[in-house]
Amino acid sequence: MEVIAGQDLEALAVGERFRLFNFTRRDDHLAYLWVLRAMDRLRSVHQVRVHAGQVASALTELSLGHGFLAGGGAPWDRLDEKSLRDRLDALAEDGVIHRLEDASRAGSLARYRNRQSVYQFSELGFRAYTAVEQILAARIRDANLSKLVFSEILEDLKALAEANRFGDGEQVYRRLSRLDAAMEDMTRRSAQFHVTLGDIVRTTDASPETFLTYKNALLTHMTDFMAELDRYLPRLDRAVREVEETGQYTFLSRAADHDERPFLNASEKMEDWQRRWSALREWFSARESRAVDLREATRAGVSGVIALLRQISEAQRGGVNRATQLRHLAEWVFNAPDEQAAHALMSAAFNLRSARHLGGAHDDDEQISPQATWWEAPGIEVSISLFRTGKAPVAGLPQPVKQNRGIRGELRRTQVEQRAVDKEAAASLASDGAHGRVLDEAETKVLLRLLTRAMEARTVVAGVLQGGSGRDDTVVMRLVPSEAGATVRTQHGALHLPGFRLEIG
Repeated sequence: MEVIAGQDLEALAVGERFRLFNFTRRDDHLAYLWVLRAMDRLRSVHQVRVHAGQVASALTELSLGHGFLAGGGAPWDRLDEKSLRDRLDALAEDGVIHRLEDASRAGSLARYRNRQSVYQFSELGFRAYTAVEQILAARIRDANLSKLVFSEILEDLKALAEANRFGDGEQVYRRLSRLDAAMEDMTRRSAQFHVTLGDIVRTTDASPETFLTYKNALLTHMTDFMAELDRYLPRLDRAVREVEETGQYTFLSRAADHDERPFLNASEKMEDWQRRWSALREWFSARESRAVDLREATRAGVSGVIALLRQISEAQRGGVNRATQLRHLAEWVFNAPDEQAAHALMSAAFNLRSARHLGGAHDDDEQISPQATWWEAPGIEVSISLFRTGKAPVAGLPQPVKQNRGIRGELRRTQVEQRAVDKEAAASLASDGAHGRVLDEAETKVLLRLLTRAMEARTVVAGVLQGGSGRDDTVVMRLVPSEAGATVRTQHGALHLPGFRLEIG
């Protein structure tokens, strides 16, 4: 089962939820959007289940409110009753709304035979529609960093600690709810502000006048926010620790007891409040503070704005910026003597090179169908010389063999020393055995090598695993079946051999 990272959803469930946004990708997506707006208008007056006629009436009211009838061009001008019902059915297939059959609306047998459907928002469908509306209503100028929220969070933390000391469960629930809402709002504001700041820095080169108009307000806003954050962060850390000193499990259980969500049981409520409190502690705890990350990001944003301001000022002072450079380049290209010179100038300006197509034959042509396209066919290896210079590699003169007598002599000496150490360790094992003492590094190495050979040589007779033996030039090790087993102690720990004992000689 494939599970999306960070979410308790299978890939199939994620795909089903993405279907909720299918109406935004259709050709008449505006008509679908206004149909949903009409249903939302009916929902706001407590008409949950509506039929196509009610939706058409709500669309007419929306036309009057937005001036579509006076100016013309409403997205649903060509929607008759059948077209409207088809769009409602399409939204029902995507899961945005539910389609229900209401036989009570049929006053005659003929009307009953004609489908009398009513529609209502699904929970996830309403969330998808709300998300689209929030994106459409978002304004870049609304982005800000709220510095007043720190005093409110500090006040709520002190009130939470006081309420938990006196056992006021309702007040604990209210304060935790306010803290959770404040944290969510601050997180959303900070993320939106830094994304907007990145867009400003990225797109200001085309409109420096707009940036210069608001530069002072922007820098003042960010510096004031950082100063307020530095002033409140130690106090917020102390307040968080004071709240936890009153009993973390106590105030979380009290909040869960007064949580009125009917679709969650007690353990799920407790787990949810623990998650929310952990997120708040991560923001303001001195050990692991996300507020410090926010401060560093804001400071980096101030540096970026100042650097951009310096760049714009120097460009305006010198009269040269990207726009003037492109104008001069366009003038040079236009006045080029011929087309070849114009191409050469553009290639030099933008570092463009002609494409070199490389190809070759596969090692086994019979495995590749002649009808396969270049996209489907497997790739081949291309030599570096062909890729860099466009010339196929050729076999050069044979190179002399490097002797490297010094390196070979050093390797031979190292091998001789290692063999001597192994022989000495094997002799020690043969004379003193492997039990009743701690083996050193060399003895352990020889023991493991012989043990590997002995285990590979084991055989099975009548369904019973028999022993085996392993040997080298100096010593022989035998694995003998034994119910007691054996244990060998080394410098790195104890090696247990259940069902076998060792005989070394």
